[in-house]
Amino acid sequence: MRDIEYWRRRIDEIDRQLVELLNERSQCALEIGHLKKALNQAAWQPEREAEILRNVVRANPGPLDDAAIRRLFERIIDEARSLERHAAEGWEGAAAPPNPQHDSQE
Repeated sequence: MRDIEYWRRRIDEIDRQLVELLNERSQCALEIGHLKKALNQAAWQPEREAEILRNVVRANPGPLDDAAIRRLFERIIDEARSLERHAAEGWEGAAAPPNPQHDSQE
């Protein structure tokens, strides 16, 4: 049987991977935001969001139930939509203003 520290280390590693993947996904959202701006498209596209939610629920093997997956991805989509709006407003360089919380913890 593995001890609690083992599982905590696993969670820490998975969290690092999630941060990396969420930032990679966010970069994609920024690129989409730039393209939407060039194409004069709205940042919010409810049909695409519904498609994403259907896809992640379909891919869910558990143990999280489908409602939990849906809630998590609704939040992820909300943050991506915010980045797309920033891109459409012409923010260059950094995806968003500096995060003072992050900066103060380093």
